[in-house]
Amino acid sequence: MLDFTFHMPTRIIFGAGRLAELGRTRLPGRKALVVISAGGSMRRTGHLDKVLALLAQNGCATVIFDKIQPNPVLTHVDEGAALARAEGCDFVLGLGGGSTIDSAKSIALAAANPGSYWDYIQSGTGGRKRPERPALPVVAIPTTAGTGTEADPWTVITREDTNEKIGWGDDSTYPALSIVDPMLMVSVPPAVTAMTGMDAFFHAAEAYLSTARQPSSDLLALEAVSLISQFLPQAVKDGNSVQVRTMLAWASTAAGLCESLSSCISHHSLEHALSAHHPALPHGAGLVMLSLPYFEVMARFQPKRCADLAVTMGEDIEGMELREQGLALVTALRKLIAAVGLDGLKMSDYGVTREEIPALARNARETMGGLFAVTPVDLREDAVIAIFEKAYR
Repeated sequence: MLDFTFHMPTRIIFGAGRLAELGRTRLPGRKALVVISAGGSMRRTGHLDKVLALLAQNGCATVIFDKIQPNPVLTHVDEGAALARAEGCDFVLGLGGGSTIDSAKSIALAAANPGSYWDYIQSGTGGRKRPERPALPVVAIPTTAGTGTEADPWTVITREDTNEKIGWGDDSTYPALSIVDPMLMVSVPPAVTAMTGMDAFFHAAEAYLSTARQPSSDLLALEAVSLISQFLPQAVKDGNSVQVRTMLAWASTAAGLCESLSSCISHHSLEHALSAHHPALPHGAGLVMLSLPYFEVMARFQPKRCADLAVTMGEDIEGMELREQGLALVTALRKLIAAVGLDGLKMSDYGVTREEIPALARNARETMGGLFAVTPVDLREDAVIAIFEKAYR
């Protein structure tokens, strides 16, 4: 029985060179808070200057907020929202990776409503309030092929003092406009290309396994898994090919659409606990570290769906029993991780200790319990601890 909701209100402009349309397309406001990372890459690559020039060409004033961290934090969301209100900004533009665009969405929501952004978080120590007003409109311009946040309403922010990394979103935090220009991604270094690409891979794979899946998300998930398996190793070896970057950009956006139409599952909950406690850990790296034991569990209980993913990744499962067909996903995933140079990742290199594992397991369930509800396997705390233990190096 089919039973689903399809809602995707974002206008997406996709293609190499299409950033230029920012200078003439209809914008959702006349003064933008332009949100970028604190690392300086948007200035070094010239992306910021180009965007500011195009906005000016379109008659739009701008204010820059440049404090976003790789794992964005509540302090900067509330600070950015205060700046947007003080400057009279009527929309927010996120330029950069997923952390920047997630922050732009959160700032847009907080700028339009009283109090702190955390007042509207629905789990953990969040205030569980409902926003009185919709978020300011958001324009998303991704410069990495990773989160797919340009095609979904979700935003993930960490509250620093409680080590809670929680996702949230509503219909108003869908970007009003997203411009996905693969030319902006050519400068991304190999390691970042690999980690962000694997994040997109897991969005798609998890959406395909999720109990919230629907026919359209299944199609997009398999498309994204196929493209990432084929093109991510190529982009890591040589990122200068616009064609390869275009394929990965579409895969990331397709996986983001999956997050709108289906959902991630508890693999992401486990990683959020890791990088909430260790903010120097890149999200994609944390997902990779947890992935083999996590998907081994999924394969035991969902062998048919995992076998579909394995075949999409190029594995030959003919003649295998169903259990072995499902576990072929783990084999394919191990090969992909090695092909993109991430097989040497270790939690201990980021300061994670084995003694923390019980606390990490509790954090995953308490702060991101909603993703456990759409996971096709009932993962109790002892099962989560076992996954962490098996992944730990």
